[in-house]
Amino acid sequence: MTNENLFAVLAAAFPRERDSIAIETGDGLAYSWRDLDRASAMLANLLESLKLPAGSRIAAQVDKSVEALLLYLATLRAGHIFLPLNTAYRKAEIEYFLGDAEPAVVVCSPGDFGWVSKLAFAAGTRHVFTLGDDRTGSLLDRAAHMADRHEIAARGADDVAAIVYTSGTTGRSKGAMITHGNLASNARVLKTFWGWQPGDVLIHALPIFHVHGLFVAVHGALLNASRMIWLAKFDPKVVIGKMSEATVFMGVPTLYVRMLQEKALTREAAANMRLFISGSAPLLLDTFDEWKARTGHTILERYGMSETVMLTSNPYRPVEARRGGTVGFPLPGVGVRIRAADGTEVSVGEIGGIEVKGPNVFKGYWRMPGKTKEEFTADGWFRTGDVGRIDAEGYVTIVGRSKDLIISGGYNVYPAEIEARINEMPGVAESALVGVPHPDFGEVGVALVVAKAGERPDGDAIVAKLKAELANFKVPKRCFVVDELPRNAMGKVQKNALRARHERLFL
Repeated sequence: MTNENLFAVLAAAFPRERDSIAIETGDGLAYSWRDLDRASAMLANLLESLKLPAGSRIAAQVDKSVEALLLYLATLRAGHIFLPLNTAYRKAEIEYFLGDAEPAVVVCSPGDFGWVSKLAFAAGTRHVFTLGDDRTGSLLDRAAHMADRHEIAARGADDVAAIVYTSGTTGRSKGAMITHGNLASNARVLKTFWGWQPGDVLIHALPIFHVHGLFVAVHGALLNASRMIWLAKFDPKVVIGKMSEATVFMGVPTLYVRMLQEKALTREAAANMRLFISGSAPLLLDTFDEWKARTGHTILERYGMSETVMLTSNPYRPVEARRGGTVGFPLPGVGVRIRAADGTEVSVGEIGGIEVKGPNVFKGYWRMPGKTKEEFTADGWFRTGDVGRIDAEGYVTIVGRSKDLIISGGYNVYPAEIEARINEMPGVAESALVGVPHPDFGEVGVALVVAKAGERPDGDAIVAKLKAELANFKVPKRCFVVDELPRNAMGKVQKNALRARHERLFL
């Protein structure tokens, strides 16, 4: 029988010439395809030497490096489940993830070992390793003694390959279980749909704790046997300078906005490029138009989620069919439909909830069978929570997000989580967080706070305290103390009124 382990699928696409360069870093290091095979084998053998139970979770909160990518590949190879964690997460967040996922292995940055190891051991984790972005740490020290050959663990398409946490509006994060089949099917579809071709080179400037950077970009390059130019952090000048050596770039809208601020971005600078892809947040039409005018390239915008990887995309060909402000058409094999709140189908062009179905849709939420059942319809479609429409030509447009989700710089921010923390602060009676337009991040949070009687909380102090407790992308840019929050007849806070009141704050 065919091994459906995602690593087996990707490795089968590696070029015959294993000594050619697979990844080159911004600081001049080069990794061959043979290096990827040997190093991932050594790390997989290290995991196997630990005698872990089948399907163990391997959690990683480390800075971006090729070795961090190799850890992901090794986890797949060994048949375990990868748990990527945002490097911006702080103690309270990590404590929750470790307690919920109960990973058998935790890998963290060397500087974080003290506090992360305490949380991990308290959660029952038996093995904590370190991995620095400079190829240091106990993980590599241990792996150096392992054999560089490894038989890929047999896995089926329905076996879980990764758990990606996506915050919930209740404040409790949900772990989306993504299978080997989900990821392989999506990678194969995108290879064809986006016209991946021999000789393509990808500029990889995205984080790898996120679906966009870890799954979409990495899988695309590996499945096409394409070289990656691996940048630890996004620097607009560096990316523009690398365009002459590359053909494909994937980014969130914020990255395009920042590159447009550079004089070096010209048609000549982008002449060698084949494709620019944007996702993870809405791309403003102004950015879409300005990019085309400056570079001669039309950005291809697409739509996906942690639970589904990619769902829709504007066409690769013809270029003229790419429409700004839309996310294109459902990908081959993916079903997308629009439903009213009562579950009935809406007419063409009408707005409703977006529901999806296909081999890319996740298996369910980790240890949350009730929530999983709630998010699927009786006939098996996943309710995305996004609101949109499909026009007569089939283009999908996202017009909003249910439950007040904020997407800031490509990252999801759920107001309920932030509001809960603000409401616990001294002098705060209640709060509301809303998303407003921002020229750089697309959208940012603004907090409105009502004081308890006789108290005078300070907005700046609230923001400062949140910065010490939460990932930076979750922290509101401004916090205002107000007399009251607007409510409707049912007593619900009218967040649309708050958004309207502050929509020009950063514009």
